[in-house]
Amino acid sequence: MFKLRIKFSSALAFKRMMSSQESDVLFETLNNAGVITLNRPKALNSLNTSMVTKLLPQLQEWESTKTCVIVKGAGDKSFCAGGDVKAAIDKVEGPIFFHTEYNVNYLIGKYQIPYIAIINGFTMGGGLGLSVHGRYRVATEKTVIAMPETKIGLFPDVGGSYFLPRLQVNLGLYLGLTGDRLKGKDVVKSGIATHFVPSSRLYELETLLSRCSNEIEIQALLNKFNEPSEEFTLADNIKHINYCFAAGTIEEIIERLLKVKNEWSSKTLEILHSMCPGSLKITLRALQRGAQLELGQCLKMEYRVACRCTESHDFPEGVRALLIDKDNSPKWKPATLAEVTDDYVESFFKRLPEDRELKFFDSKI
Repeated sequence: MFKLRIKFSSALAFKRMMSSQESDVLFETLNNAGVITLNRPKALNSLNTSMVTKLLPQLQEWESTKTCVIVKGAGDKSFCAGGDVKAAIDKVEGPIFFHTEYNVNYLIGKYQIPYIAIINGFTMGGGLGLSVHGRYRVATEKTVIAMPETKIGLFPDVGGSYFLPRLQVNLGLYLGLTGDRLKGKDVVKSGIATHFVPSSRLYELETLLSRCSNEIEIQALLNKFNEPSEEFTLADNIKHINYCFAAGTIEEIIERLLKVKNEWSSKTLEILHSMCPGSLKITLRALQRGAQLELGQCLKMEYRVACRCTESHDFPEGVRALLIDKDNSPKWKPATLAEVTDDYVESFFKRLPEDRELKFFDSKI
């Protein structure tokens, strides 16, 4: 009996050791569903090249063999808090990461079977790229979404130029430029999530979704679990958001905010003045153009900008100041909005050499 206990405890220890060495993304079949778990909970499930490289072929395979795909994050703090920007600022690694990540975003946007993202916890940047392009996005009371890229010298990528301009009343331009966070039922109100389900019911929801045999059953089940939204916390300022962020330039947005003169506009002005000036103008240009483009075209445009960001001063500097040295004192170049010329902004959007352009996995070329 004693020997059996030793063997059993050894087996448990081995199992724990193996689980600690688990893959950064897990794939399993549950009844009719393919289930993806982003498995870097200590890093808030942030994406790296290893993860997106595994995601692409598995999603392709499941598209023709499963009834639906469910994607979630390990732990209860985060679905996915974004991409691993410390790696993304590398001039070699960055473009490789973006190339694969954008292919995953593109596939999700054209996925033939129901793709259900359980966005429980922090869902930012790359996390939105893994969710918002899919057919169903389930938020909980723990959900916090944001596109905070202008704070680190980047821009809202992963298809942000596609989905942000398509949100109601210029809300997407506001979120993309300020990086403001939305929580819980506000995420449904904004149009970023499709359903709200309390986190305590997620296990039950996932199990029942996996048993569905068609999309009609999936829709009915999600609607059954869905809790109605409450009043949008930004409701009192929606008219101001629509007015201010309809402006064609950052300078004019600031002028309009100065005219509003309330607590929200003062806070928004303070936020904009703390952001990277170049990023603000690049972001506005990307969102204005993205409003007229399909998802694939947006991602091709974003890839050019992202590659140029890895080669520029601001993106590495923003990551250094906020995430590496953490001195929170980035030295932006250009340092002011007035110094960010139209030629500077446009240089980020120019085509790359043909062999460096973004190619999709289903490209005929």
